[in-house]
Formats: sequence, C-alpha cells, structure tokens
Amino acid sequence: MTAIARLKITLDDVDPKVLRRIEVPLGIKLDRLHLVLQAALGWTNSHLYEIRAGGAGWGLPDPNWPDGPLDARKAKLIDILEDAGVKTLRYLYDFGDGWEHTIKIERLVDAEPAALYPRLIEASGRCPPEDVGGPWGYAEILEAIGDKKHERHAQIREWLGEEFDPKAFDPEPLEAEVAALAKSWSRKPAAKKPPPA
Repeated sequence: MTAIARLKITLDDVDPKVLRRIEVPLGIKLDRLHLVLQAALGWTNSHLYEIRAGGAGWGLPDPNWPDGPLDARKAKLIDILEDAGVKTLRYLYDFGDGWEHTIKIERLVDAEPAALYPRLIEASGRCPPEDVGGPWGYAEILEAIGDKKHERHAQIREWLGEEFDPKAFDPEPLEAEVAALAKSWSRKPAAKKPPPA
C-alpha cells in the first residue's frame, strides 16, 4: 500500500490566516509538491520557489548560480524527510515578495484504495494577490482597502477590483486544481501495441 503524508501548510506573517491541509504520496518529487502547493494555496506559479529542510534547499537549479538550490525534480519528499530527519519544511515562494510557508508533516497514513492523490482536504483563508510586496505590502493593502479615507484606497481598489475581499474564500476552485493534478498524474501510459505479425 502506498504511504501518504498529510501536510499542514501555513502562510507565515499574514492576517487573515491562510491554512491548507493536503495529502500527497510520500514518494512525490519536490517539483510536483511545489505544483500541489501552488494549486492548494491559490498562487499563480509565476515566480521562483525553494523548499528547505535541514540546511538544504530544492528548487529550479541555475547553471549560472552554482550555490543555488538543488534540483527539485530529483528529490522525493520521503528522501528529504529521512535524510534531514525533520518533520517541518519551509516553502519560499517569490523571492522578491518573500512569501514563506511552514509545512508540517502531521502524519503518515495508508492510501485509500479508490482515492486519487494529491488531494486538498482542508482550506481556510484567502491567499493574498501576487506581487503585492509580501506580507508587509499585503498588510498595507488591507489597511488601504479597509479605509475609504486612505490616500491609496481608490488606486488599490482599482488595481485589485471591487470584488476583492480578503475574508471571502471559496475552496472549490482550489480543490478542483489539486484534483486536476491528481488526475493528470494518475494516468497510466498507453499499452504498447504488439509488432505486426
């Protein structure tokens, strides 16, 4: 039976709180874990990332930056947990804005026979919009949209749209995104046709 890791992801330094719980195969590669995190959180996957554990980091390697992260395509979650001996990972998304997430491995369970993984099992809190300047920029934006007399209220409302509400949250689109990843990764390769006789 395949082992499944239940992960609790918290976006650090933001209010309202952003929390997700996902279940992923323990053997998932870190580049795919990144894609699951993007889908579950509601990010747009338009910036660099790094997953950190035990003093090492994995992401997209750059030949011009030899001290950069290790290749996330070549590392599995189970190996990182065993090698680093940790139960908490750090996930940094968008080096400019500096969105930091805490990933706690809550428990390991057996896969349910009919379930597709990864899957989003709990979600609360709306993810901030991209490119707002990280947690501190987001706090300033929330202050501006919450106060009609704020000097930047109209400008930020125009940029974000009138419908933006940091407290309004619908997890269904996120669940669908994670489910789409699970479905695409669960496809079996087409059977090879026997050579003509």
